[in-house]
Amino acid sequence: MISFLRGPGAPVNRLATTLYGYTFLNDFILLYPVYALLFVDTGLSTAEISSLFVIWSVTSLVLEVPSGVWADAVSRRLLLTLAPLLAAAGYALWIIAPSYWAFAAGFVLWGAAGALQSGAMEALVYTELDRLGAADRYATIMGRGRALGTGATMVATAAAAPALAVGGYPMLGTASVLACLLCAAVATTFPEHRVESPESTESTEETPSGGYAAILREGVREMRSSRSVRRAVLLLAVVWAVWGSLEEYVALLAAATGVVAYAVPLLVLLVSAGVALGGVLAATGRRLTDRAFAGILAAGALTLGAGAISGVPAGFAAIAVAFCLFEMATVLAGARLQDRITGPARATVTSLAGLGTDVAGILVYGGYAAASTVAGHDVIFAVFAVPYLVLALALTRGGGPRSGGERRRERRASGGRRVSPDPAPPVGRFS
Repeated sequence: MISFLRGPGAPVNRLATTLYGYTFLNDFILLYPVYALLFVDTGLSTAEISSLFVIWSVTSLVLEVPSGVWADAVSRRLLLTLAPLLAAAGYALWIIAPSYWAFAAGFVLWGAAGALQSGAMEALVYTELDRLGAADRYATIMGRGRALGTGATMVATAAAAPALAVGGYPMLGTASVLACLLCAAVATTFPEHRVESPESTESTEETPSGGYAAILREGVREMRSSRSVRRAVLLLAVVWAVWGSLEEYVALLAAATGVVAYAVPLLVLLVSAGVALGGVLAATGRRLTDRAFAGILAAGALTLGAGAISGVPAGFAAIAVAFCLFEMATVLAGARLQDRITGPARATVTSLAGLGTDVAGILVYGGYAAASTVAGHDVIFAVFAVPYLVLALALTRGGGPRSGGERRRERRASGGRRVSPDPAPPVGRFS
């Protein structure tokens, strides 16, 4: 262990370890699997619970881009520290004064916490890896971090039942708040090397100057001037939004197969295991061509459709494989976006991608609600596999990414600077 911490790759390992601890604690929330039950036990109707989800989504949507600009203007580490504290306040409010308005306030705090993390985390990790000359490990480290977050949710789900039986909702709330406080403590150990002027050092990212408006303009300018950035933002938004939204309905799909109630969580855990595995396997796809990446999406779409339309519990094995592939594609799409960003407003551009994901996710929720009036969950899941087939076809026909010379011309046009060498990947490669 001492050799591991002192070796040539020690700074990268410390960054990865901090990220892993942060993502695990951030998702180790025992209230996650039962908060809907808390709402019902408090007397809320289905319509009131649905309105809470809308409040949650709108909060994230409104704060997504402003929080990204703030991360570029102030400190990404600061935002990652504040986020779990806001979530902790929301969970505490739910337990101390359970009521509709307390739940609504909690969702506002929770949505704000998610917005603070979105963009800031990816930008901080990529910038630090780039500073250490290890940007090529971004997909590996972020994939493992996301896998640990999924694993934490699975562990929390397993622990929630006995904890609820022993101490009720107060115990779950206390454990959730404690996890958030520990998460905030871990966030303070993230490294962050940023300076006001790029001339002062060759190994740190320039901190944008000129205030909020100037930083937002910088992020939008990079989006407008770089076609590769726009494509990467759109790709990430579409890939993540569809399956990420469908994940909220997995339990309903499981129940529709006719299994007994206690088996539903087992099927949900199977799908979660697929998501975790996808995060771990993401590193293996770092050098995939666009055609190979399209193949991942197409395979995920076909297995999702087949598993859902089967209407039997065994079909969840195929659904788990599909979610594994989609998670893998999401991590790779995120890595592609970070590789394409060259200016200092990295968190802002990443948050613009998050904004696209939020908007697309709301459309998926709305489409699912409308489709539920005429079709069952199995058919709806199969229908939502189609966008991945369309995207796979578009990637296959769209050709590979631009050459290094074209990206350098885009970089000059956007005014962006890259302080570490930017070795161009082989032509036709995805990464």
